[in-house]
Amino acid sequence: MTSPRSSGAPSFEALLGRDDIVWMGQNTTHLEPAPEVVAALEEATARHEFSVYAPAGGFAELRERIVDDLRGPGSTLPLDAWVTDGAVGGLHHICTTLAPKLSQIIVSDPGWPWPARFVSLSGVPIRVLSVYDQSTHLMQAEQIAEVISPNSLIYLIDPLNPLGSSYTRPELEAIVALARETGSTIIHDCTYRHFADGHSLAAELYPEGTFSTYSFSKWLGLAGLRVGAIVADPELLSTVTAVPANPLGAGILGQRAALAGLRVKDSWLQNLRATNRANLERVEQIVDASGLGSVIVSPSQGNFLAVDLGASGWSADALCDSMLEDGVFIRPGTYQSPLHGERFVKVSTSVPPEWIERFGEVWNDRAAWGSGA
Repeated sequence: MTSPRSSGAPSFEALLGRDDIVWMGQNTTHLEPAPEVVAALEEATARHEFSVYAPAGGFAELRERIVDDLRGPGSTLPLDAWVTDGAVGGLHHICTTLAPKLSQIIVSDPGWPWPARFVSLSGVPIRVLSVYDQSTHLMQAEQIAEVISPNSLIYLIDPLNPLGSSYTRPELEAIVALARETGSTIIHDCTYRHFADGHSLAAELYPEGTFSTYSFSKWLGLAGLRVGAIVADPELLSTVTAVPANPLGAGILGQRAALAGLRVKDSWLQNLRATNRANLERVEQIVDASGLGSVIVSPSQGNFLAVDLGASGWSADALCDSMLEDGVFIRPGTYQSPLHGERFVKVSTSVPPEWIERFGEVWNDRAAWGSGA
């Protein structure tokens, strides 16, 4: 298991025991939760529902609301949802189930490392495409065309964690054309779509070959309850759910909370998105005025942004370790980018505005040092 920092850093257990930590490194939402979500958790706990298994695929209403949320108003795209132990639980199951038929997995750097690690357990080759210095900061069809082979798995994170870039519909159309031509599969990781100004689904363009991930950890702040979903065309989804990773169902308390959140989604998202956008702008102001680094993608389409450290003298790990000493937890790029990780840090923004100001105090303090040496 990895720690939140480099070797010798405090464990998560140690950090959880402190009341002075500003959690701005995991892209989790730390705003005061919707009262309906808290009430649902309290009611389910009072009823001792934690003693009961949930349906293997998830509660029917929850699945329906996830599909409706993902495909948007007016869409009749046939989709089904499978509720999992966080989106990553579903990702692991898809990757390991598909692995015997895959020629390779195509991923970006920076990106999220776990799907490649999942398929590599079965010996599937990993093809890494660098996007850090690309103008779009995303994998493009031209890059993918140079390496794709029949039966590839293309893993698209959109918006891209950790940079905050997001695909346009034409960009997705070009990638989908390659996937269809080669009989390849797309995993469209939509974990951060609720924060984006606009978002297109690859499944709308390639329903027969696209799995979409859905997470409640970020937009609804349920990271510790571990509830998410995999969404796909019903026939495609059935190919990976015959022997589910968890036939006893995702945690029932998490599902109750997720369902309550979807029922009040519109009002919750209005406040969340406004707070996140203001926080993103404020972090950019802090970084620009400090002289320490530069924001890579502006405006970020996620609840985070990445800061290139340039010639600051700081490495990503050194800066994050130093800020953690003052109670500000941000993430070094090394967690998500073997190729470029020492060049940047990631800052989460779906947090109380006062946390942003605390971040600014410590960031400016480190900028005044002039170097991480």
